[in-house]
Amino acid sequence: MSNLYQSKVVDYQLANGLTVKLLPMPGFHQTYAMINVNVGSVDTRFQPTNHGLMTVPAGTAHYLEHKLFEKKDYDAFELFGRLGADSNAFTDLCETSYLFSTTGRLKECLETLLNFVQQPYFTQKKVDKERGIIGEEIKMYDDQPGMRLYDAMVASLYPHTPLAADIAGSITSIQQIRVQDLQVLYDNFYQPANMTLLVVGGFDPREVSTWIQDNQEGKTFSAHYQRPTSMIINSAGQVVSNWQMKMAVQRPRVMIGLRGQHDWPAADRLKYQLAGELFFSLIFDESSDNFLRLYNAGIIDDSFGYESEVANQFDYACLGTVTDDPDRFISEIDHLLRDSERQVALAAGQFETVKRSLLGRLIGMMDSPEAVANRFAETANGAWLITDEVAVLRSLTIDDLQLVIDSLIKPEQWTTCQILPVD
Repeated sequence: MSNLYQSKVVDYQLANGLTVKLLPMPGFHQTYAMINVNVGSVDTRFQPTNHGLMTVPAGTAHYLEHKLFEKKDYDAFELFGRLGADSNAFTDLCETSYLFSTTGRLKECLETLLNFVQQPYFTQKKVDKERGIIGEEIKMYDDQPGMRLYDAMVASLYPHTPLAADIAGSITSIQQIRVQDLQVLYDNFYQPANMTLLVVGGFDPREVSTWIQDNQEGKTFSAHYQRPTSMIINSAGQVVSNWQMKMAVQRPRVMIGLRGQHDWPAADRLKYQLAGELFFSLIFDESSDNFLRLYNAGIIDDSFGYESEVANQFDYACLGTVTDDPDRFISEIDHLLRDSERQVALAAGQFETVKRSLLGRLIGMMDSPEAVANRFAETANGAWLITDEVAVLRSLTIDDLQLVIDSLIKPEQWTTCQILPVD
């Protein structure tokens, strides 16, 4: 039995709106703590309550993540290092996460995390200094074929929307970011009621709760906060059905993207996401007949994979591989997807086996504080814990896969993206 199952999950909300989730794991020395803020790269157009539409340049959320570590008289990265902790941060489409791991001095580390995220310090000089660093990061990603292909897939599914922009922005857009842009985004989204603090590992939950409460009571935040409405897909155009570019690659890379049809409410999002994992695993997992046939025919190799993204205003899935025959890969996957109802029926005998396999992976993560924290970061926009995922996954039946078919199996909402070798 997992240590996490043996422990009690403590889940509550402070008076200032901060959601706190504590997952004590007896016997572990390491502790992970993470603050997830419900804001990401797509939040470039938003409308606060009783206010007109506000905009910031593409890449502002990622830029803000970088600059939040640097204060007037200290750098949070360096402070964590002096405390013997590892720290990191990352920005995704819909969220920004700040985290540390430590085996000691947990109170000081927690206070450092809460303080640097909740006490911004921006100057134009510091903002200007960061342009070169982020510019190099953008160029580095531009040189990675896998990243270019994935970004092109998302942009093709959601043209003319914030989803079409790179998470870090572009060389042009980051030149437009000023202190006031960071401050506007911070003021509108970096409020306790729009944050979740997760602590997982070896600690006393009562002691940690007291530390958190004391820290938050010493700060003042906006009263009656309401998250702005994010204008993500309001201007979404028709899917770009085909995209190609040439790069210095030895073999073609191809990815098929599927745009979902629904705006999933939070209560249904986890069920839909897990049903998607089951759907693609059932039809395309390494043990499936389809995978083995395509692999043995040389149409796919070990690079083949699939994934899905489910958020409050959009959802999509993709399948991709490196292959010497991209046209045949496209044709085969297109056929299998269009035939998905029959494919699910043919594989019905394997449903419980696939489901148990996914359950096993989730339960296996429960013996690692790092894995629990990372999984939470992947699904933080819905504020789900890995225990929630296990409970929902256990309840799913093969009939629930129809949710995925109804949403994603719409060929007019698909895109095919390729990166081909230079002639």
